[in-house]
Amino acid sequence: MLEEVERWLARRSWSVADRPLERVLAAKRGTKVSVVLPALNEEATVGAIVSVIRRELMTEAVPLVDELLVIDSGSTDRTAEVAAAAGARVVARDAILPRIPAVPGKGEVLWRSLLVTSGDVICFVDADLRDFSADFVTGIVGPLLTDPDVDFVKAMYDRPLGDAPGQGGRVTELVARPLLNLHWPRLAGFVQPLGGEYAARRSLLERLPFPVGYGVELGLLVDALHTVGLDALAQVDVGVRKHRHQDGQALGRMAAAIYRTAQLRLSRGHLVRPRLTQFERGEDGFAPRTYPVDTEERPPMTEIAEYAERRRVA
Repeated sequence: MLEEVERWLARRSWSVADRPLERVLAAKRGTKVSVVLPALNEEATVGAIVSVIRRELMTEAVPLVDELLVIDSGSTDRTAEVAAAAGARVVARDAILPRIPAVPGKGEVLWRSLLVTSGDVICFVDADLRDFSADFVTGIVGPLLTDPDVDFVKAMYDRPLGDAPGQGGRVTELVARPLLNLHWPRLAGFVQPLGGEYAARRSLLERLPFPVGYGVELGLLVDALHTVGLDALAQVDVGVRKHRHQDGQALGRMAAAIYRTAQLRLSRGHLVRPRLTQFERGEDGFAPRTYPVDTEERPPMTEIAEYAERRRVA
């Protein structure tokens, strides 16, 4: 791992417990916080998430969140009805900036949400989370309120796959992490680079392009690095993330979109470091483990003289 990244991990990786709620609230002062849930057919989970945020973070005693929106991107189930009943403001994707026809994709929804939110800090939370904890919001919003030099915060967590701990995030491990390690090694310290829970200052988000689809998380992370620098980025451990997992074909589509997002940004650099850093949870939190990546290739066998001679004799 680059020394710069090791220093960053020590300075900019925290646990939600590092900032008690009382400290976060005291630091809020006049900063307005908006929480946005992009949603497509999430009636089974969106209501519980909204209820937790309203009950624990939007009360007179705990006024951390000022604005809670669910952006419905064309659901065919009761997502909008359930979210509204739980207390969210629900806005249809197609009603935002109708002059520009909407296209399918999560990034499209996140981009449009900037037009219908008013917060100085925007917090994105996926709408398919189960056993949702308010720590997901307080954890990633906290550094933006207490540390003026931080502009962008990602959540990190364990991602179980069924009953198997730590086996979720397959696209992260097979696509995103290798891409970041090889092309943007300064971002190798992020445990969950594709995670859907992150918060940022509006002043940063409004300057970034948004890939319209699954590539939005990787695109925002890379572009934030180039815009504000590594020390303005951070991550917070919020525990465990449980959500609906997609099938292999859907993951393939996600991987392709992420690769294309990276491809569009590769003109900024080249493969500079054939190393891959992965993370394992230990007694003291997430520990990085770095391994070499095989980048050497053998030439076609027809270019090998011994092979050519053997074929000639045969």
